Amino acid sequence: MNKLIREDILKIKPYEPGKPIEEVQRELGLKEVIKLASNENPLGPSPKAVEAIRRSLSNLNRYPDGNSFYLRQKLAAKLKVKPENLIIGNGSDELIVLAIRALVNKGDEVIIAKPTFLVYEIAAQAVGAKIVFVPLKNFKYDLVAMKKKINSRTKIIFIANPDNPTGSYVNKKEVELFLKDLPNTVIVYFDEAYAEVVAEKDYPNTLKYLGLKNVIIARSFSKAYGLAGLRIGYAVSRPEFISYMNRVREPFNVNSLAQVASVAALDDKVFLKRTKNLLKEGKTYLYKSFKNLGLKYVPSATNFILVDVKKDSSEIFRKLLKLGVIVRDMKAWKLNTFIRVTIGTSGENKKFIGALKKVLVQRSVKLYAKR
Repeated sequence: MNKLIREDILKIKPYEPGKPIEEVQRELGLKEVIKLASNENPLGPSPKAVEAIRRSLSNLNRYPDGNSFYLRQKLAAKLKVKPENLIIGNGSDELIVLAIRALVNKGDEVIIAKPTFLVYEIAAQAVGAKIVFVPLKNFKYDLVAMKKKINSRTKIIFIANPDNPTGSYVNKKEVELFLKDLPNTVIVYFDEAYAEVVAEKDYPNTLKYLGLKNVIIARSFSKAYGLAGLRIGYAVSRPEFISYMNRVREPFNVNSLAQVASVAALDDKVFLKRTKNLLKEGKTYLYKSFKNLGLKYVPSATNFILVDVKKDSSEIFRKLLKLGVIVRDMKAWKLNTFIRVTIGTSGENKKFIGALKKVLVQRSVKLYAKR
């Protein structure tokens, strides 16, 4: 073993992002490729955000505001919190890392669902925390089981709501029961990267628990506002937790274009409505198409759907790739017959279903021919 490397690092399996369009075009020589793998907004970025970026291009010779002053002021007014309740991150992923880096000691326990967003596990491993996994129940967070795992060594519990990769969510009643009589030594991290696209009426407003419980609530501009390429998110919590996270935050962690774009995007109600309408229509179409194909799926509160293709997911992924459709192979999550597909535009959704039908029929014909 190389003594120059920390042992904890050797245990970490790097996160593998979805394939970019350009890479698939280059590798397979395809002209037309659609990407439905990374839960991006198919409408592109908020137009108001784009205009704000154009106005700010001449200032790129300057370092960004290290404290994201204007964005924190805007968010504070929108969320009805104080600026000191907020920290801005280089995507919501960085906020997970900052929370663990600032609050978790080596040997502390971190409770994580399995499967769920992989960055929780990676960040916890990096600081030498002990990870306690709790299996999902019917593709949903089992908050009752997670609560039973709490002990004197528990430091943080991660709750992705809605969850990635399943798209399921825990409702207001479930969250309130979970938080009731929770030890004051435990921090609950609500990862709400998809909160703005949730339409379910019983989705919890976790902001009301600020000051009452040890909670951190993280959200993103990547999904609903279409700013994934700028990498920007924010967390809301008690001022002391925010101050601890700021101590381990890199200076100038959020670039200036991301900041001005996010400020503008918060005012773009028209774009947000368009996004929600597109997701509603796309979800209806895809659900119906999966049923017609005899495929089971997990009902989703997000902008993606987890679907069981009943075959080896890597094989289906590769065949769809050759047809110019990028989806997410779920083998990394041990969901070996599942793919995750982002809800796209009407044209993209139809191309995906057409390609999926072709792939499933091809495989069925081959299996029949071998008999």
